[in-house]
Amino acid sequence: MTEFNHPPRILFLYGSLRQRSYSRLLAEEAARIIQELGAEVKIFDPRELPIRDSVPDTHPKVQELRALSEWSEGQVWSSPEMHGNITGILKNQIDWIPLSIGAVRPTQGRTLAVMQVSGGSQSFNAVNTMRILGRWMRMFTIPNQSSVAKAYQEFNEDGTMKDSPYRDRVVDVMEELYKFTLLLRDKVDYLTDRYSERKEQAAKEAAEQAKAEQAKVDLKQM
Repeated sequence: MTEFNHPPRILFLYGSLRQRSYSRLLAEEAARIIQELGAEVKIFDPRELPIRDSVPDTHPKVQELRALSEWSEGQVWSSPEMHGNITGILKNQIDWIPLSIGAVRPTQGRTLAVMQVSGGSQSFNAVNTMRILGRWMRMFTIPNQSSVAKAYQEFNEDGTMKDSPYRDRVVDVMEELYKFTLLLRDKVDYLTDRYSERKEQAAKEAAEQAKAEQAKVDLKQM
């Protein structure tokens, strides 16, 4: 049984490459908050990550992203809303993280918090899409979420977030993510144990056993 004597490991992904990216500033603000709560934080830089399938998955940025996802126990996805949805920058990162790599599942059982920034009025299109993606990636998406309207008004020149109800919500989200990650991380194996997968594994083992027995018979008949 794995012993969890380390701080919760939280990975942040953001969805814009602009020099003053508000989704990145939001992610960095949230990272500072959850780090103060006691988490260990890493932020993936999506610059130079190629478009999905344009290069082999041995590309260094792809390997970096997958290693970070495997390292994480919880994740935070922060995206601008572009044409009523998440950006291609964020989707490309998620697309590079498959549901499984051999016996490794880079996202299954991780907790997830979703956040978005908007240039206009408050919207929830991006966070709703990220919830769908999180479910598909077999993650535990926490109930709370953050949507920051008119994001260009909500950050100081140094990139920190102004004191406001929007920042209060970000604190709420990070507290909730921290708590859920602590509660779930030592129960992930139990919570993600599925009948269909056990059945498939049993059938595979039976087939391998039968093949081994047949090989013994064939050897004796030689």
